[in-house]
Amino acid sequence: MKPIALCLALLPGLLTAADSPGHAEDLATLKKAALKIDQAVANFYRQKKLPVPSVTDDATFLRRAFLVSVGRIPTIEEARAFLEIDEASKREELVHYLLQSKGHSSHMTNWAFDLLRLADGRTGTSASNEPYRHWVRTAMTENMPWDRFASTLLSAEGDGWDPKTAAVGYYTRDRGMPLDNLANSMRIFLGSRMECAQCHDDPFGETERHDFYQLAAFTHGQDTLKQKYMAPLWSELRDDRRAMGPDYNIAQIMWDKVYGMSLSGGGTGRISLPSDYQYRDADPGEMVGAKTPFGKSVRMSDKKDEEEGRKLFAEWVTTKNPEQFPSVIANRMWKRIMGKGFYEPVDEFIPAKSTQSPELMAHLVQTMIDLKYDLRDFQHVLMLTKTFQFATNPNASTVETGDDFHGRKIERLTSEQIWDSLITLAGGDPDLKPTRTLDDRIYLNGRPVLVGKKTMPQLSKEVLALNSEKEVRDYFAKFAADIKSGGGGGKQGDSMMMNTVQTYNVNAQVRASELPSPAPRSHFLYLFGQSERDVVEASSREPNVGQVLSLMNGFVQRQLVNNPDAHLYKGLKGAKTPEETIRRIYVAILNRPPNPQEMVWMKEEIEASGELGIRNIVSALVMSSEFLFLQ
Repeated sequence: MKPIALCLALLPGLLTAADSPGHAEDLATLKKAALKIDQAVANFYRQKKLPVPSVTDDATFLRRAFLVSVGRIPTIEEARAFLEIDEASKREELVHYLLQSKGHSSHMTNWAFDLLRLADGRTGTSASNEPYRHWVRTAMTENMPWDRFASTLLSAEGDGWDPKTAAVGYYTRDRGMPLDNLANSMRIFLGSRMECAQCHDDPFGETERHDFYQLAAFTHGQDTLKQKYMAPLWSELRDDRRAMGPDYNIAQIMWDKVYGMSLSGGGTGRISLPSDYQYRDADPGEMVGAKTPFGKSVRMSDKKDEEEGRKLFAEWVTTKNPEQFPSVIANRMWKRIMGKGFYEPVDEFIPAKSTQSPELMAHLVQTMIDLKYDLRDFQHVLMLTKTFQFATNPNASTVETGDDFHGRKIERLTSEQIWDSLITLAGGDPDLKPTRTLDDRIYLNGRPVLVGKKTMPQLSKEVLALNSEKEVRDYFAKFAADIKSGGGGGKQGDSMMMNTVQTYNVNAQVRASELPSPAPRSHFLYLFGQSERDVVEASSREPNVGQVLSLMNGFVQRQLVNNPDAHLYKGLKGAKTPEETIRRIYVAILNRPPNPQEMVWMKEEIEASGELGIRNIVSALVMSSEFLFLQ
């Protein structure tokens, strides 16, 4: 047995995380909440006359804990350290270490991007989501409470490049599609599927078309900030692009990337019904005032426009639906950790009293509220439960619409989990690499200009301060001249700031959260089902031929199997026997030692093929179902 201090020292930061101020007190609170979950699950077993599952072994727990909390398998060093520790509290300490790590925020970022349909660029415009993307990433890194996260997105207004208001990207990402945006908001934050009600009364639910438009009135009236002052100039340049030379493209920076990424109008609180409105309760074109369809009632006047509709909408979503709002996010987190939603689908809210375990659902809702919507702490509670440690259940849930808590269901890893695990094998701990930063450079025709002299936030602030057509024309003339000459003003120190921009191209071996998003169609991430960011949570885990070809002939073979410098092979150095080499390969890839029969097979392969046999073993294990699936 190795001393625990020595083994844990192999996991950088674990001891310091465990010794952080207030850790013991906080942990006691989290463990108490976890115990209540286990007690409720035990009651469910008794009611359903289900046997209590066995607790999974250390190797399965290790791999499960890493994949669900940080989105990758452990490095060979991390795996060996944990498996060699003989200490009762090691699972608890591992969970705390993982949830405090950089990898957790990376994994949460992938989840948030998928949920919010967040892509780097936008279709049909040169505007980008860069500052919005950075805002979301920062919120995940800083563990922003979910209620504040939701409220900030739903009430955002202002300059899209200002860090304080960059959340406007939530709305400007859907510019021209406010009704679709509203439907997605209800689905994401309240688990209410209202998209059908845009066109007709929902035949499968309780939402009427009139209800939907009353709700849409809260967010109606979205516009850009002061774009009207540039409209005449833009019209002239757009109508005569060839004659104007580069001026059109320079103007497009201001039109799309400054004005087009800003948001004005706080929500008028009233909206006219569409011309095809077909029901007797109102007439087409009739003006209706904002009114909420459920929860604590909030309404606005239909007689005059106001400017606080989105703020009222955000408050209603986060504070006036006391069960629905916390229940939906608690259920989303339950699915992330336990593998299946407490109720399914996760974006269709079910009251606690109607679930398979009202006692447990009510406890989860209250826990989310008690933890003040801290998603990291909530996941910590779930990972401290005995329920999380139960052995895998290969059988379907006994509850058709949710989880039966009887062991984790087997599921294929997400594309991001597979990618992040492969680059861990190829390059070691990916979280040691620099994080992608905000790229605030000004781009013209795909190339940065005025580097070290002016940034997009500076440009946006200056342009949005202009208050007349003349001021805009004068500013544009100088801005265009500066770009053409390579000049332009800038504050001292800007050059140093610009040199710190960290970006990655699609070929970089870094975390999926750091790569351009979504990945191009030829990329590993796309082939394995990464969302194209058009629909909420649209990633796929379905198999296809392209995945097989990618594993056999693509990245895996080039950067891992046939790469002598891969981190995996470095972990084999020092192994004195074929048995030890095989054991290390298994621990690195599958995070467990081989069983006796596997050891016999692999020894035969090495004896027959030597070094090639080692590569064959690596290839076989990486392409195995055990590697590609989470237990």
